[in-house]
Amino acid sequence: MSRLTLTDAQRMIDAGVKEATRIDQPMNIAVVDDGGHLVAFVRMDGAIKASIDISTRKARTSILMDMPTADLAQATQPGAELWGLEQTAGGLVTFGGGIPVTRDGETVGAVGVSAGSVEQDVTVASAAVAAF
Repeated sequence: MSRLTLTDAQRMIDAGVKEATRIDQPMNIAVVDDGGHLVAFVRMDGAIKASIDISTRKARTSILMDMPTADLAQATQPGAELWGLEQTAGGLVTFGGGIPVTRDGETVGAVGVSAGSVEQDVTVASAAVAAF
C-alpha cells in the first residue's frame, strides 16, 4: 500500500512556496494524507489568515471527493445537482486550489492552496503536485 510521507509533503510544500514566490503571491499551503489529516502546512509571510482554514479545507475536500476542487465549481452552483455540497462533511470547498495526489494509481493525499485568486491557487497547487 502506498502512502504519502512527510518527505513527500515537504517536497510539495517547498515547490508550492517556490511557485508562489515566482508569481509574487504569498500563500497558505496544506498537504493532507489519504484520511484528510494534515501532514504539512506553511503560511508564507503576508498570506491572509482566513486562508489557513480554506487551504486545509481545500486539501480535505479534494481527498474526500477524490478530485480537484475546481471540478466541483459547476456542479455546486444554485440549482445544480450538488448545490449545497459545501455545507456537508464539516464544510467543503468547491472552488479551485485543492488537488489530489496519486502514487501508482492510488490516491494517497491532497494539497490545498489559498490566499490568491483561484487561478493563482490552482497554479501553486499544481506546482506542488508536480513535485510529488
